[in-house]
Amino acid sequence: MRALRLAAGAAAALLAVTACTAHEDTRSGDDGAPRPGTLRVLASSELGDMKPVLEQIRKDTGITVRPTYMGTLAAVDLIARGASDDRYDALWLSSDDYLRLRPEAAKKVVSETPIMSSPVAVGVKPATVRALGWTPGDVTWKQVEQAVADGRLTYGMTDPARSNSGFSTLVSVASALSGAQSALTDADVARATPRLREFFEGQKLTSGSSGWLATAYERRGTVDALLNYESVLMGVKGLTVIRPRDGVVTADYPLSSLAASSQDTRDDVRRLAEALRAPAAQKLITERTHRRPVVASVAPAAGLDTGRRRELPFPGSRSVADRLLDSYENELRRPSRTVYVLDTSGSMDGDRLARLKKSLGDLTGDFRDREEVTLMPFGSRVKSVRTHVVRPENPRAGLDAIREDTRALSADGDTAIYTSLEKAYEHLGADDDTFTSIVLMTDGENTRGASPSDFDGFYRRLPGGQREIPVFPILFGDSDRDELRHIADLTGGRLFDAQKGSLDGAFEEIRGYQ
Repeated sequence: MRALRLAAGAAAALLAVTACTAHEDTRSGDDGAPRPGTLRVLASSELGDMKPVLEQIRKDTGITVRPTYMGTLAAVDLIARGASDDRYDALWLSSDDYLRLRPEAAKKVVSETPIMSSPVAVGVKPATVRALGWTPGDVTWKQVEQAVADGRLTYGMTDPARSNSGFSTLVSVASALSGAQSALTDADVARATPRLREFFEGQKLTSGSSGWLATAYERRGTVDALLNYESVLMGVKGLTVIRPRDGVVTADYPLSSLAASSQDTRDDVRRLAEALRAPAAQKLITERTHRRPVVASVAPAAGLDTGRRRELPFPGSRSVADRLLDSYENELRRPSRTVYVLDTSGSMDGDRLARLKKSLGDLTGDFRDREEVTLMPFGSRVKSVRTHVVRPENPRAGLDAIREDTRALSADGDTAIYTSLEKAYEHLGADDDTFTSIVLMTDGENTRGASPSDFDGFYRRLPGGQREIPVFPILFGDSDRDELRHIADLTGGRLFDAQKGSLDGAFEEIRGYQ
């Protein structure tokens, strides 16, 4: 299933490109090797906001946490494949529910200590709440689905194939709309599919990370709501946060020791968990991150609803979870439409072009049903524009055509970045029925055609719908970071780094945003 290959690819990609430290301490080193007093933690990406808490823990206990941030589903895949055994001492995901569906991953975890919690919720513009006549405490998922079906509500959510917030949202909606009274089954998914299809017609934003999703929501201003963890929504200005009355899936952020770690390391993990659950730390966590404390003596931060909500059941088997993911990726969600603007100038000749061909060829296995892919190689000008669609009735034809065009790429000419981007926007036009984006891969600076200021003016003159199409540049070879970051910032995209990581990894990580 393509959805599952996405998770596997994302794990490899993020392992290559993402390694962040919560505290810059020389004892932790830069080579990834174990250090006394330092815990190498594989953590869910949204836990980046825990840096102030972890700094306080370091002062109190002497334990330094060196996290590597990754999407939850991708992290589980990494563990299941045994690729984490020598790299990490502990695991800190938003939830271990998906991990428990993977026996080969679950056996590598030897302890679980919940640290805090946050339920899936719906953040809605107050004007939309009033227009719908909703009382926030009484809203159900079925009412949300009906508002979408009536064309009165649009929203953004993260990609369930990479993000646990997206997957938990998908499970919450499927459980509520199917009327499941216990763990989701294949029959429940089948029963909910017609209404799920209606529900996902309202999704106008997708993302591989909660942070970018919130930024895109605020930038566009055209989407009515966000579906994410309560803690994320509380940090977005101007949203009314609704916890659906018919139930939610809650993240409990368990800190877990890994079976491959030593007893001394497990003792440090236990001490870290105890420190994080201390009343002072719990108070700091809820005030800084809007997550709920798990220690009864600590009150939730102001604004966190203390009313109880039904906890919706998680899928009971991996096959059900896989089917739900595959159905979302290839049937339920809006299709993707992407132009790959590919630098094939003379400087790409040799190894760089070979790497591009391999990366793009490998990526074809991740393309979804109904996806439209345009390859736009350029040098001194755009060399060709070839568009292919992965049609459900014959996906292989579209994928083989993309591979054939990829193999035919050749390197020559100068580097016309901005002229080529203008051509990409002209090719796409405005399309409200797809997730539309541009991926720019270049190994150098602009040397021909339109200038940066020319492109800035071109972009600002675009109609509103086209200005919502983001560009995701990939830093590669000798490309200019500032130049590409400006393109990303201007268009509402995000810069991906294949200089520090791999080109394969950058292409794979972008998939969460398409």
